[in-house]
This record gives sequence, structure tokens and C-alpha cells, in this order.
Amino acid sequence: MLVSLRLPSLSSLFSPSISGRHPAVLLRRYHRWFSVFAAGFSAQSTLADYGPVRGTMVIRPYGYAIWEAIQDYLNMKFKETGHSNMYFPQFIPYSFIEKEASHVEGFSPELALVTIGGGKDLEEKLVVRPTSETIVNHMFTQWIHSYRDLPLMVNQWANVTRWEMRTKPFVRTLEILWQEGYTAHATLEEAEKEAIQMIDVYTKFSYEQAAIPVIAGRKSKVETFAGAIRTYTIEAMLGDRKALQAGTSHNIGQNFSRAFETQRSLTKSCARSLLMKVDRGNMYGRLHGLSVPVLLAVFMTHGDDTGLMLPPKVAPIQVVIIPIWKKDDDRAGVLNAASSVKEALQAAGIKVKLDESDQRSPGWKFNF
Repeated sequence: MLVSLRLPSLSSLFSPSISGRHPAVLLRRYHRWFSVFAAGFSAQSTLADYGPVRGTMVIRPYGYAIWEAIQDYLNMKFKETGHSNMYFPQFIPYSFIEKEASHVEGFSPELALVTIGGGKDLEEKLVVRPTSETIVNHMFTQWIHSYRDLPLMVNQWANVTRWEMRTKPFVRTLEILWQEGYTAHATLEEAEKEAIQMIDVYTKFSYEQAAIPVIAGRKSKVETFAGAIRTYTIEAMLGDRKALQAGTSHNIGQNFSRAFETQRSLTKSCARSLLMKVDRGNMYGRLHGLSVPVLLAVFMTHGDDTGLMLPPKVAPIQVVIIPIWKKDDDRAGVLNAASSVKEALQAAGIKVKLDESDQRSPGWKFNF
């Protein structure tokens, strides 16, 4: 039987060496579950640190393992729905961003621009990817020549950069890990069906993997994604009574296909019916499609003032084995027995850690 792994709480979001940069009262506001340690792991299990650039963070192995568990599940689901993984460039010509007016208006204050490369001024400014609609639609224009090329369904796991003025770890940072999927369809009905299908995928993930209660629905016109005609989201209801947008799916109609003149490359019979649609989880945002903030939803749904509770399916470690011996002569036999238990649990598909370190006593490990 699997049980949730409770990890003890600490007083700061990040590793002790740098947590002093921010007042403790501020950290308490956003809860205290980010510098989390499993028994016997010491600093190796810290989830994240502040990066050297203000507004960035470094995700450590234990924290990234939770993100990998999310990737594993969603990758399987995306491929089941017909998406193929690929990768688009991180640098986007500024002229691409300008082609879709509402899109550039929505992102303009957050854009990070590159103006110098190789020691020389660039002829055209480059945008560090805030999202990938423009570069994706530029490529779709080259790939789609007829209705026979539809639907086209791709997905990428990438990072995006948005120059946020107010940043919080795992909530809103300058650079964000996320997943973004893009599809092209021949009719508006197909695009809408896909938009709803993908928000259903995120909803099932929330309940089945992350054990997070969410509310799925359509955003108001004011909250609709820049350049889209409809936006659907899942809103996670957190322990502090606040909602977090944990995944999004957008129907962008013909807005981007018109801007990038995709219709001109189609046969006449299909020219009037091409519709584009984006499904993104923002993780990410913010998990932006779906993005790293979904980790925050996990922490703030299952954590409390006594520590972090991780759902078994996303927990990097589900069982910790702590061997105990009285005499040094007993050590080898106990460790052999513990190793056998570990192998049996691993064979059953359980993620196990054998803590054979001798820097701390078993009592310390149990009570840390």
C-alpha cells in the first residue's frame, strides 16, 4: 500500500545560506514548504535556491524530480491525443511579435530583448521567447499546404522568459519551465473540441496524479489570452483560500493564421476554413500551458504548517528505509536485509531511498 510522504517543514523557502535575503515574515506569507528535507538527505533535498539574477531560481534535483513526474504523465497523455514532441527556437525576430497586434500588446511590458550579438548591434532585435505562438505559426505556414496536412499537432517542453516586476519563487519568476502544445485544424469546431479535450487532460492530471481539486471553465473576455478568442483554464483551490491558474487551453481562431498568411499556402477549397488553436498549461503558467507553478499548487494543497505532504504519484521518494543496528558487527547483516527490502519495493514500482548514512542517528532521521 502506498502512503503519502510527509517531509518536515523549515522556516524558509530556500537553502539557509541565502534565505536571509528576504524577511521571515514575507516567507511565512507564502508558506514554508519550499526548503524541504527528507530523512537523512540534508541539503541534497532542498527544492530550490534563489538564482544569481534577481527574480530567477535554481531548481535542485529533488524539486526537479517532481517536475519530471509531471512530464512523464503528460507526455503519455499528449501522445495519446496525437501530439508529437518537438522544439522551437528560443530567439524570435521582433517583427514576428509585431504581426499579431493584440499579442504584442499583451506581452510588450514583459519582453526581454537581445540587441547585441557577437559584439555587434543586431539589424533586428530578438525577443527571448515569452511564448511560442509567433514562431510556431511562422513554421506552420511552411508546413501546411493543403487541408490534407491538417490537423497538425505538436508540443514542446521549454523555458520562457517574461520580465516580471514582482517575482515569487515557483509562482512568478523571470524564467519559467513549461509545456506548450500547438495544433492547426480545418474548422472552428475541431479547434474548439481540441481546446476542451486538452483542458480535460489537465483536469484529470490534477485529480489523478497531483491530487489537487480544481475548477475547470472558460475565462472572461478580459482574462482571455492575448490573441485568443477563447481561453479555458483549471483553477486550483489552495490551502490559503486563494486560486492558482494551473493550466490553460486557448482557441485562437484565425488570428495568427491571418497574421502569418497561412491561408495563402492552402488550396482554395481549404483557404477559408483554416483555424488555429493553442493549448498551453502555465506548466506550465504561468504554467503557461502547464508550467512550474503547478508545483506550487502541489505544495500549497498538500502542505501545512507541520510540513509538506506529497501525493505518491508525484513524490520523488515514496518510502525511506532507515536501518537500525546496535553493534558494528550487526551493520552488514542489517544493511543486506534492508537492501533486499529496497529491491522488493522497487520491483513493485515503488520509489525507494535506503538511508544508510551514519552521520545521524536513526532517531534523528525519524524525527527531523
